[in-house]
Amino acid sequence: MNFYDAVVGGLSVGVPGAVGMLELAHQEHGELAWKETLQPAARLAEEGFVVSPRLNGLIERIPRLKQLPAAAAYFYADDGAPLPVGFVLKNPAYANTVRLIADQGADAFYKGAIADAIIEAVNGAPNPSGMTREDLANYAPVKREPVCSGYRSYQICSMAPPSSGGVAALQILSLLEGFDLAGAGAGSIESLHLLFEASRLAYADRNQYLADNDMLSGDGLSQDDVIVGLLNPPYLKARAALIDPTKAAENVEAGDPSAYSADESAGAWKKYGADASPEPPSTSHFVIVDGDGRVVSMTTTVEFAFGSHLMAAGMVLNNQLTDFSFLPVRDGRPVANAVAPGKRPRSSMTPVIVFDQNGDLWAATGSPGGPAIIGYVVKTLIAMIDWGMSPQEAIEYPNAVYPRGVPLLEEDGFDSQIIEGLKAKGHQVEVRGLNSGVHALKVLPDGSYEGGADPRREGVWLTGVVEAE
Repeated sequence: MNFYDAVVGGLSVGVPGAVGMLELAHQEHGELAWKETLQPAARLAEEGFVVSPRLNGLIERIPRLKQLPAAAAYFYADDGAPLPVGFVLKNPAYANTVRLIADQGADAFYKGAIADAIIEAVNGAPNPSGMTREDLANYAPVKREPVCSGYRSYQICSMAPPSSGGVAALQILSLLEGFDLAGAGAGSIESLHLLFEASRLAYADRNQYLADNDMLSGDGLSQDDVIVGLLNPPYLKARAALIDPTKAAENVEAGDPSAYSADESAGAWKKYGADASPEPPSTSHFVIVDGDGRVVSMTTTVEFAFGSHLMAAGMVLNNQLTDFSFLPVRDGRPVANAVAPGKRPRSSMTPVIVFDQNGDLWAATGSPGGPAIIGYVVKTLIAMIDWGMSPQEAIEYPNAVYPRGVPLLEEDGFDSQIIEGLKAKGHQVEVRGLNSGVHALKVLPDGSYEGGADPRREGVWLTGVVEAE
């Protein structure tokens, strides 16, 4: 299907996982009562929030919202115009949903009236789904070990597959470890060239191998196989040797980690074809640290802007299933990120927590932005670690990413000399708006925090004691 045709309607909706995950996290780490933590969200939905210029612009740019009655009624005025900036948008249906979850836990979402509303919406919509009440009732969150690797004197930890973000970001940093980015300087032709070349290599591997690998067929790669193979130091050393500091590679392909593996998984690496998922950008991210130094870096998404454009129980429903490959087989080989029952789609989410040489918290960051998330996060980490920038300076520094096929520079971020220098090295640079939404914090030597939020979106950095209401 055409991507935009596949997005709208029930077929693209996957069973939402965030509610179950949040309940599990609260059970293991929460201190306030579950019900108490949800009251501010319910109150905000009931009292409303002010429509911002960004939200108004998104409603205006995505007219397909009008095709779905619930979304049309929620996001547009009676005359069909997008809700104006400053309009107070209230959502009593969502307030009721949150209060049900507050009273009854995640079961209220997966097994009760909320589940019924989701099933009715996805099966009564255009491109109807086959989702059942059993699909919702059987959902269970999965707790995974993070993927971690060293960069300079720091330990970088991020999300394991089925997100591709953690492994890909760690690959990029590992590939750059042998180059003097500090000496090359922030935003120099040399630094950007090296970043682009490392990104190309990591994204090629990501496209071929990363997925919900434990859901592959019996002779496929396991989750551990993929993580260990792609982050294997000898393999990465060999990949880094492919980077020519003087010019861009004419062609970059996925590597073959099996050459550096002696176990029985070696043959499975040669089995897979390249992914075919469009991956537009639309996600949210936040970083929070509490008074006891406990930190959360969380990326969450409904995938496309306004997800599937369907609403149920006051919620926008996701179109997460379009994060699967649109082709299950390419060039006669199975695609790792092909659709399968019970399987989680691959994402690019890259929430990061950084530890210093003593194992103490040093920083945390993450971003929305589709497949460019990986590049946004890597740029922020390099700016903080190699170029000595504060979190806010690192966030605001112009983006340079290579998510798919062409190197991208943020418009108004680099002068013509830089652009022409990159072209001289063989990069077919494209200049455009790159709408990251990075949040980051850093621990200062005195134990206090400094942080930043991306001015390209609507985040804000706040400090101080926040009293539970």
